[in-house]
Amino acid sequence: MWTISGVKEKGRNAFKANYGNSVLAGIIAVLFAGGTAASAKYTQGQSQVDTSSLTSLTPEEIAFGFAAVLGIFVVAMAITILVKIFLLNPLYVGSLRFFRLNAENPGTELSAIKEGFSDYGRVFVTIFLKDLFLTLWCLLCVVPGLIKVYSYRMVPFILKDNPELSAMEVITKSREMMNGNKWRAFLLDLSFIGWILLECITCGLVGIFWTNPYMYNTNAALYLELKNNSNN
Repeated sequence: MWTISGVKEKGRNAFKANYGNSVLAGIIAVLFAGGTAASAKYTQGQSQVDTSSLTSLTPEEIAFGFAAVLGIFVVAMAITILVKIFLLNPLYVGSLRFFRLNAENPGTELSAIKEGFSDYGRVFVTIFLKDLFLTLWCLLCVVPGLIKVYSYRMVPFILKDNPELSAMEVITKSREMMNGNKWRAFLLDLSFIGWILLECITCGLVGIFWTNPYMYNTNAALYLELKNNSNN
């Protein structure tokens, strides 16, 4: 049975033993996990600017303007989604692969990230299905969506550790691995609240150089604990 303090200690030790590469991998993971939201906010901001002076336009010009803005928004979102699916998802999987290897053998080279692009089709299908299922669950309600976030938490790790498993088998294995562990995994995340608040106060600097790589190494250490327990 794993403990929060024990997993955090393993994650912290792995982080400190490979500080520089952990920081760089953490930057990659954070950027490519949040790219879609950033792009959406930018597009929404542009839409607000383009529709701010409607009072001087004719109805036909207003309709044309709205259609143009809507078209730009749809195209931008489509491009963002395609970039996320085909480029950002493999990079994210690769960054978590680095943390998984580093948690087991501190000193792992940053080049481990490129493993996210090996077996590309399987990575593409698995992460696409995971994101699709999460989206559908979140449409039902926030709470079921949050529960499924924890259920699918180990998908990127299992994906690269078990090349013989299909996409659905990877997702199923993650659910099984997290059964009985979701609440404690939530408490594990909550234990970082002080570092997260400090990150906000420092405009993200603490997050870049400490909190994010520390949390990613800890999450990888949790995966290894759950993997070892499931094998026993």
